[in-house]
Amino acid sequence: MVMDKTFWKGKKVFVTGHTGFKGSWLTFWLNRLEANVVGYSLRPNTQPALFSILELQSTVKSFYEDVRDFENLHLVLNDFQPEIIFHLAAQALVIDSYLDPVNTFSTNILGTVNLLQISKELNSLKSIVVVTTDKCYENDESKISFNELDKLGGSDPYSSSKGCSELITHAYRQSFYSSRCKSLASARAGNVIGGGDWNPFRLVPDVVKAFSAGEVAKVRNPRSVRPWQHVLEPLSGYLVLAERLFGSTTNEYSSAWNFGPKTESCISVGGLCDLLATKWGAGRWQYVESNLPSEARVLRLDITKAETELNWEPVWNLEKTVKATVSWYKHYSSGLDVREVCESQIDDYMRDAALRAL
Repeated sequence: MVMDKTFWKGKKVFVTGHTGFKGSWLTFWLNRLEANVVGYSLRPNTQPALFSILELQSTVKSFYEDVRDFENLHLVLNDFQPEIIFHLAAQALVIDSYLDPVNTFSTNILGTVNLLQISKELNSLKSIVVVTTDKCYENDESKISFNELDKLGGSDPYSSSKGCSELITHAYRQSFYSSRCKSLASARAGNVIGGGDWNPFRLVPDVVKAFSAGEVAKVRNPRSVRPWQHVLEPLSGYLVLAERLFGSTTNEYSSAWNFGPKTESCISVGGLCDLLATKWGAGRWQYVESNLPSEARVLRLDITKAETELNWEPVWNLEKTVKATVSWYKHYSSGLDVREVCESQIDDYMRDAALRAL
């Protein structure tokens, strides 16, 4: 299913976490679709930050607040009366969750509770998409890929907190939302890459930083396998899901959904580094031992449900994904206007999606 561009024009959309990497891309895309967007998030926590580069502070009404502040979130939501909510606000880094587990659990759990508790009383609201992660599954390294019915869990604070967020979303859906003519779903994306990510301890930002400086990139877990996808892929899934939720009268889409890449895009960290080096044109990486906490060795997502029930599927293969990512960073390092790059990549993606749907 290709998203309906006319659907979003004028829709009142509330985005939490809109200053983050994925949130900035989503907000920029919604602006392009002429939605009426209000954002609620802490200020950007990286320098540089995609949110600032895209000058979203001048085009979107923003509240720089914490989702754990119930009273303030309640005030903003009741004043705006959104029709659609995307909940992305989170502490989203595995390593940081080891360093500060209390902040991770409180943000990712209480933030979700606050949003869903307030939103269930909003008369304007039609659909909510709660964004979690592919790491919300209990990963014993034995499954080929995880589907939406698999056991939730997580052995690190971040993954566990997102598993909790999924359980909270399910409980609110069953207890409150099904009887209130509101559709509530959760979305679990793969390992997202793309231009504008500067978060620490993430593979692509670290590799790009090294390549840009002419240095050898240091890589911790080259044999780990991940479901790599361009940031536009899961965002397109969120948009399609929100459309379906909005038009549903029977809650048939109110459930959990995986948005990941095709199986062939699930390659090792080392394999992705090789592809990045090739597209960059001059880059090298090497394995280094690390005392940072270990992460799962293999992680893949089964996207059959989204393919069959939403008619959603990935559009860009891994080569196109890496090419678009490298192109973005090269434009940025050259001092060019990456807003135009973002616009061009969104247009290219939507065109490719439309062609695939023919």
